[in-house]
Amino acid sequence: MARFSVTFDSAGIDIAAHLYTPERAGSGPWPALVVGHPGTGVKEQTSGTYARLMAERGFVTLAFDAARQGESGGLPRGLEDPAQRVEDFKAAVSYLTTRDEVDAERIGLLGVCASGGYSLAATGGDHRVRAVATVSTADPSRQFRLGADGGQDPAVFQAMLDAAGQARTAAARGTDPGVMTMFPETAEQARALGGEHGVEGFEYYCTSRGEHERSAKFLAWESIDKLAFYDAFFAVPLIGPRPMLQIIGDRAVTAWMAVEAHQRATGSAELYRIEGASHVDLYDKKEYIDEAVDKLADYFTTHLGAAS
Repeated sequence: MARFSVTFDSAGIDIAAHLYTPERAGSGPWPALVVGHPGTGVKEQTSGTYARLMAERGFVTLAFDAARQGESGGLPRGLEDPAQRVEDFKAAVSYLTTRDEVDAERIGLLGVCASGGYSLAATGGDHRVRAVATVSTADPSRQFRLGADGGQDPAVFQAMLDAAGQARTAAARGTDPGVMTMFPETAEQARALGGEHGVEGFEYYCTSRGEHERSAKFLAWESIDKLAFYDAFFAVPLIGPRPMLQIIGDRAVTAWMAVEAHQRATGSAELYRIEGASHVDLYDKKEYIDEAVDKLADYFTTHLGAAS
């Protein structure tokens, strides 16, 4: 397996990515996967882990940083724009079709967390994608509006929209609009705000467990009103008859989102649960990732074909 740094264009923004190729890449063309990262993540974290492991299973894989995040270009930094995030996936597919190692008729999408939701939306609108799979599916719009567990007080998001509007006004007047801080300062504060799920997110992104210098610790306030009206699952019915797989931990508080997406499917769809795993466990814990990758390899081999 080899890794190369590459770039491609997404609606005029330079996207930074890592291209992983199997050891025998010269005997291709190979089936290929675009791998997207969670919200605030970067390609060097869990998406890179899945990209590497799937390359070891015989797929060309492309893990990329979303526009305006990580090493990718675009301003303002830290903007979570759902439409652009979906465009990034489609642009990544376009890039893969130009690679000699890739069979353009055998491209799939793999999204983790927020990219799970975005990959479903991208697949619905792009028939070049032959199969889609997600790990710890999340729709950032639902998560901000309703909370990770779906039970958030509506007043919380209304307050975020107030702050987003004030930030836009500040920017229009030429003053600093500020940013939305994504993580508290301590694990105890994270627990108070988001329970065990909040602690796990803090431990992954803010400690040596998974921290990366380019992983965003904030979002531009403009992200909030862009997320307010978005629905990552709206296009799920358009995926059929192409297949759809979602892998979730049976302890994940976010599982209700994957269930909702599954219920909208019109083609072959599977909701696969990994016993004992939480949402964030599937980012980096070997005992759970190994099972997920086994399932993903079987799924994509079935629907994209084995490496030649």
